[in-house]
Amino acid sequence: MPVTVKDRDGNLVADLKRDEFRVFQDGIEQEIRRLNTEPIPLSLIILIDNDLKATDMKQVEPSLASIVAGLSTTDEAFVCRFDQYFHEGKGFTRDQDRLLTELRRTELSSRAATPPSGDPFGGPTINNAPAPGAPMTAENPSLRAIQGQPTKALDDAVYEAALRLKDRDSKKRRKVILLISDGKNGAKFNTHKYDVVREELLRQEISVYCVATGSAYFDRKFNRLVSYAHDTGGDIYYGAKQDSFSEFYSRITEEARNQYVLIYSPRGESKVDYHAIEVRVRREGLTILAREGYYGGTLATAPPK
Repeated sequence: MPVTVKDRDGNLVADLKRDEFRVFQDGIEQEIRRLNTEPIPLSLIILIDNDLKATDMKQVEPSLASIVAGLSTTDEAFVCRFDQYFHEGKGFTRDQDRLLTELRRTELSSRAATPPSGDPFGGPTINNAPAPGAPMTAENPSLRAIQGQPTKALDDAVYEAALRLKDRDSKKRRKVILLISDGKNGAKFNTHKYDVVREELLRQEISVYCVATGSAYFDRKFNRLVSYAHDTGGDIYYGAKQDSFSEFYSRITEEARNQYVLIYSPRGESKVDYHAIEVRVRREGLTILAREGYYGGTLATAPPK
């Protein structure tokens, strides 16, 4: 069970011992057999919102290259973007020069979303026409958004990112999505509901760390980002200026790489697939970040002693 612990100032607390933690599964306290504190390399999806306000774009775009500064040579990263559609980049790489070049060349767009190359409708079709409920496209103007409603498919983008992480080795790497967005989400443009995406994230042991843009904070549109971070044991940061984004990227990668890992064998009879988890610490004044639960049979093998 990966766990992050912070003090009142938001700094990581790195000196906790095994007997200072308490873990409850389905309401039953568990015996923590081991505590692992070794840093773990990351498999990181950098998921960038491609449909931002101009002010947010000016904050985000120049900051992207600084993500590399927070990565170690053992980490791997994969750059993806999303708007109404999911746009994947060039795959996972540990080559920091290649990643830096890709991030520097990432240009965000305020133009109408277009489906990925080779997919003219961006979704299911019937007789070469968009199926009912298919994503909207420029070729399908009758399905344009109702004025004032977001057209972004944020939930689908997180789901697609989770699929790219599915085959990464959970025994050797921590699987993380770094989501940079204003948090707006068009319910009608997602084929995957939040609960489905959340289940996939928990089954694959993926944590979501979010950086909310300035407009997300001032418009109070970040609830979806909070939910993803909270439910998966990740974290959320709120960016008001460009310099803060660069700082947040480094803090997030440090946080994700240096979690406590609590190792226990579950006790208590239960036939349910999903198991709720609560982590506590005996020391006062600390904040605990941990996923809300897990699905049976999906936990990674414990790290070696």
